[in-house]
Amino acid sequence: MLTLAFDTATDVATAALLDDEQVLGERTTRAVRLLEEVDELVREAGAEPGDLRRLVVGVGPGSFTGVRIGLAAARGLALALDVPVAGVSTLDALAAGASGAVPVIDAKRREVFSLVGGAPWVGPPAELSLEPGTMCVGDGAVRYRDVLAVEIPPDDDERHLARARFHAALARDFGPAELVEPLYLRVPDAEKA
Repeated sequence: MLTLAFDTATDVATAALLDDEQVLGERTTRAVRLLEEVDELVREAGAEPGDLRRLVVGVGPGSFTGVRIGLAAARGLALALDVPVAGVSTLDALAAGASGAVPVIDAKRREVFSLVGGAPWVGPPAELSLEPGTMCVGDGAVRYRDVLAVEIPPDDDERHLARARFHAALARDFGPAELVEPLYLRVPDAEKA
């Protein structure tokens, strides 16, 4: 079953094409180039867009604009190709790619997104209670390494590439694209005003 998975919630967008569990190709890009990269990924695998059987999209948390780009792309592709969609948390996918590590995404505004007790959390990095030396992954862990007093794997940059693959592995509930909801964790700046 040909599955396309992608995530645009962070500064580095990821995409992966899988045939069942076999990875046919992966890409990192920017959210604004996602559809172009996806088209190249599908064609390099010798497939056509109509061969896709399902989509998996990262629902955040992350950049409000990035999450919206990913969801809009998933909805447009699902409608055009008549395929089901599943949404997967960006934090869950990042954690799945680094067994035992805590995902920490830069939420901007001097905050981070993470998992606390298995639930999504947002707040200042100094308020994220982690034992010193905890292994963490993600751009927030890299940016706030000193504040968090955590360890970062030497290959943390490469984890971006695998994130979409882990989205596909975690996806369970496929259905209509319009039922996939974003995971924001806070009100967008536009709504604050």
